[in-house]
Amino acid sequence: MDPKGELAELYDQDFYAWTQRASELLRRGCFAEADIEHVAEEIEDMGKEKQHALKSQARRLMVHLLKWEAQPAMRSRSWRATIVNARTEIADILEENPSLQQMTAEVPGRIYGAALEEAMAETGLGRKRFPASCPYTFEQLMDHRFPPPEAD
Repeated sequence: MDPKGELAELYDQDFYAWTQRASELLRRGCFAEADIEHVAEEIEDMGKEKQHALKSQARRLMVHLLKWEAQPAMRSRSWRATIVNARTEIADILEENPSLQQMTAEVPGRIYGAALEEAMAETGLGRKRFPASCPYTFEQLMDHRFPPPEAD
């Protein structure tokens, strides 16, 4: 079997070993042996992971904002801390990956269905207790003035 075929086979058998061998070949400039197709696939997947992280944190944030608005009597420091943490995580993701900023306008609409289902599952409230469509823009999700601070 040719070295390139061996490396491609290693990809399916032992991913960690494949990463070590492929990175070694790339550093040495042995591109013909480096299983470039799988390398390109993995690089693309790393980008998708950043998109997923952004949407995941935005969904977590949205779930807690929906709960915050739907159940004022249940509001807690824990919910507030989750809201603050999710915003911080989103800001960090965007700072480290500024090109993701171009997709932020579409994020709320894309994640609302999942966030709504999660909020309903966590609260036990029915769909009618929540907005039919996404009530937030990305800017509103990230607005640190919402929800307003609780009075002491």
